[in-house]
Amino acid sequence: MQLSKIIEEMIREPSPIRQIMKMASRQNIINMGLDPDEVISYGGGWVGHHSPEELRKEYQKISSDIELFHNSGAYSPTAGFDEAREALASMERYLFNVNVRMENVIIGQSSTQITHDLFITLADDGDKIMMFDPTYANYPGQIKIALRNAEIVRMKVLDEERWKYKDAEALSEEFKEVYEKEKPKIVLFPSPDNPSSQIFPQEFVETIADICQDNNSFMLLDYAYKTQVFGPVPEYFSWSPADKPFMIGIYSNSKWGRGLGRRLAWIIADEEIINAMERTQQCTILCPDTMHQMALTEYINEGLKDGSLKRYLDETRDAYKKAAEVTVNSIREYLDMPCLTPQGGLYTLMNVNEDGNKFVERVLKNTGVLFIPGAGFGESLRNAVRISYGPHVENTEIIREGFIRVAKYLGRM
Repeated sequence: MQLSKIIEEMIREPSPIRQIMKMASRQNIINMGLDPDEVISYGGGWVGHHSPEELRKEYQKISSDIELFHNSGAYSPTAGFDEAREALASMERYLFNVNVRMENVIIGQSSTQITHDLFITLADDGDKIMMFDPTYANYPGQIKIALRNAEIVRMKVLDEERWKYKDAEALSEEFKEVYEKEKPKIVLFPSPDNPSSQIFPQEFVETIADICQDNNSFMLLDYAYKTQVFGPVPEYFSWSPADKPFMIGIYSNSKWGRGLGRRLAWIIADEEIINAMERTQQCTILCPDTMHQMALTEYINEGLKDGSLKRYLDETRDAYKKAAEVTVNSIREYLDMPCLTPQGGLYTLMNVNEDGNKFVERVLKNTGVLFIPGAGFGESLRNAVRISYGPHVENTEIIREGFIRVAKYLGRM
């Protein structure tokens, strides 16, 4: 059986995301001779808090009403229902003071799909796409599938010796050099970042924006963790398509609303890009999910009116901030290994001072504690692991227990 060359190649080189999911699977744990119920995993890029109860009730309302449920099975417009697009624009105006209109929003099936379609819409085979090292492990595979001959350009943002991100001035100067040499069509990065949970400084993002504007490049900002910032929100979180027509924000409710499996996403961009994306989506998903749009629209509109949406987001953010503190304090107390202090999101990076893959394998076998090797996120993390506190946000004692197990195995207790 002859598959496409690109898929044959990718099967031979499995993606980091696939390896992460496989390593954390129940069957893999059993195959290693471990009891899955005893394993403590810091591996998942998923959130453990509960979805808003008001959102659950909106789904309940749709399911219990014959006509609403009937309507939820109909096609929506390719860009999404106008009322859903307006609700998402209203949320962004309210939470982050973004000057955005319904026409600046298009809804998709998921952030993975909508990013894939953005690559197709914005770039051609042979174009260069710039991202950082480390960064989200799924981007390279997505680019390869969407633009087979595109070239990925990397810029290191982590100072491996000091085990901290470079400062704004150093990042800006290095970006200017790399951009001048490579001239990428797209610059793509998350903030807060995955896998580091670091927020890129205002001065650095302004440098990126200025250079992209002057050279007709696109700046794609992945906002998966935008509502999970632990400190002051940077000014660029409020930038709008009117200010920055070359900037595109990628959003979903996967993390903040615990909608990981209820797939829905949207982008906020200049109207010309939205119109182009609509044409792309006609050939990929045809239309986003109707029921998810119906439920989320009602939830957002009511939540903005009665204040419950902001209360939910504030409570959730506080819970993740606490989980992050427990994680970092446990690493320092029990392992005394260098790690990053999260500024938002779900993760930290720990320097284990040896090959991360080997460290993860032997620790899992001997302690039943799962970390994720860092190499899949970039060359700078060869001797590191990504640690996610996301799955344990509602029971932070599990976080401590895992590090105690590892410390005992490593002879540090």
